[in-house]
Amino acid sequence: MVKYINQNPVLVAVDCIIFGYDGEHLKLLVIKRAIEPVKNQWSLMGGFIGPGEDLDGAAKRILLELTGLHDVYLEQLHAYGQPDRDPIERTVSVVYFALIDIHKYSKQINDQYHAEWFKLKEVPELIFDHNIMVKAAMDKIRYQAALHPILFELLPKKFTIPQLQNLYEQVYDSPIDNRNFIRKITASGLLIKLAEKDKSGSRRGAFYFKLDKQKHKAQFQSFLNFISKPK
Repeated sequence: MVKYINQNPVLVAVDCIIFGYDGEHLKLLVIKRAIEPVKNQWSLMGGFIGPGEDLDGAAKRILLELTGLHDVYLEQLHAYGQPDRDPIERTVSVVYFALIDIHKYSKQINDQYHAEWFKLKEVPELIFDHNIMVKAAMDKIRYQAALHPILFELLPKKFTIPQLQNLYEQVYDSPIDNRNFIRKITASGLLIKLAEKDKSGSRRGAFYFKLDKQKHKAQFQSFLNFISKPK
């Protein structure tokens, strides 16, 4: 077998950043690291790419093995390759982020790895450069969400306008004008109004809506701007 000479081997890992929404709070799923170094410290979910695997396949496998999750929104974010990012061996990490409805997948989360949800503002210090990865993922999601309707991946099948607005406010960490939000989301034509109401917050209640999946797919590359100047 022909090999490159005078080249040092580099390990390739995949790390998955999993964001979830429970109807009230945007959260991050992290685990206690099972191996040295920094064993039992909080970490993103990750692992090394296997022989014969491509990057997407490795990300899906890691997500399934560690959480039981599959068929979720998964997007490649960035590669991190600082020479000293892993103290054991030179390791390049390719990072993905996933968006899920917490309630839909609550039973699939694998307890073996001590997975735990944290509100975004309460995420503990993570190992290596994982906190930097999370910040980069949030920056990407904020940009994407202003152009494409990706945040609907975080919602249950039926939801209220206040739940949707709250999600956008948490993603952007900023209040959004209620009337302007309702006007824009109504004009998008993406929502189908249901007869059922959520009366948990008030006696009057708020109507449930569901996503028009055909329009969602058609408009994914051409969406209204909720945020005028995404950064």
